[in-house]
Amino acid sequence: MGKRTSAAEVAELAGVSRTTVSFVLNNVPGMRISEETRQRVLQAAQLLNYHPDSTARRMVTGQTKMIGFVLRQSPDQAFGDHFLPQVLHGMSHAVSAQGFHLVFEIIPPEDQGGVYMKLINERHVDGIVLSGPRSDDAELLRACEQGANIVLAGQIPGQKIPYVDVNNIDGAKIATRHLISLSHTRIGMITNAPLAYTASADRLAGYRAALDEAGLAYDETLVRLGDFTMDSGYKAMDDLLTIDQRPSAVFVASDTVALGALQAIQNAGLQVPQDIAICGFDDIPLAKFLNPPLTTVQLPAYGLGWAAADLLIRMILNKEIINPYVLLGTELVVRSSCGAPERP
Repeated sequence: MGKRTSAAEVAELAGVSRTTVSFVLNNVPGMRISEETRQRVLQAAQLLNYHPDSTARRMVTGQTKMIGFVLRQSPDQAFGDHFLPQVLHGMSHAVSAQGFHLVFEIIPPEDQGGVYMKLINERHVDGIVLSGPRSDDAELLRACEQGANIVLAGQIPGQKIPYVDVNNIDGAKIATRHLISLSHTRIGMITNAPLAYTASADRLAGYRAALDEAGLAYDETLVRLGDFTMDSGYKAMDDLLTIDQRPSAVFVASDTVALGALQAIQNAGLQVPQDIAICGFDDIPLAKFLNPPLTTVQLPAYGLGWAAADLLIRMILNKEIINPYVLLGTELVVRSSCGAPERP
């Protein structure tokens, strides 16, 4: 590997000072540098294949043009979730369009000790998008108190942390109402995650609200907790199938978790939707190719990632922010897994 080109070499070739090179390449505003000098520096940097590193950029501008995308999950949970790549796709487009770069980080919930500030200070990111926030995350609240630029892809009720989220309560209501409309009265639920994750708690709340408005009693024996993964969905559904009066329909609050639930039903010798109807949540790309295709709640995953990254970059650059609290809508995509005719 060849020796890295230095700013001093660029300055020597362009016939300017190292300070001028730094100002030009980092786009520092307010500097009186002629266009002829600016072009000379840019040409010299291109000729020498020079790129300022993040530490040097931060010393000059206070920014590294890097943001972190953080998952507060275990690696198995994060890499088993079919929904996250769509969010990451939207984030990467928003980031690259504004000249920033993205750092991906997985921080298990049990990790403590200033984890967010370490990421900011040691990995030199200008801010963080945190996906799947937990209501019990004291580390997050401490980082916000210290002035860190943080945007949630999700939200924590009662905390004024900027966020982009989907209406999880309404989405769960839509799914449960659909099952009720098909004459199901014994409807189970498998959550997408433990209830410390606010999205999981909200989806359970929406399920309960739909039951209540239909005059159906909430039965906690019909509810199981998922944990982001297909394996957790398999175990939860396998357990539901063993109770005396098994549900005739189940709302699974994550398509990834639903993949495991469908396998458990098949392995038990039952059919979907003839023996048990299934409705998911997320509308991952695989959902329409399942057998049967999965009825699910569609949410704008790409838009969620794009909007969260855009909001964070606006905070970093001190740009105008019309609304720091963005709530995106959901809609039901009807396929075959509940027994209703498919709707295009």
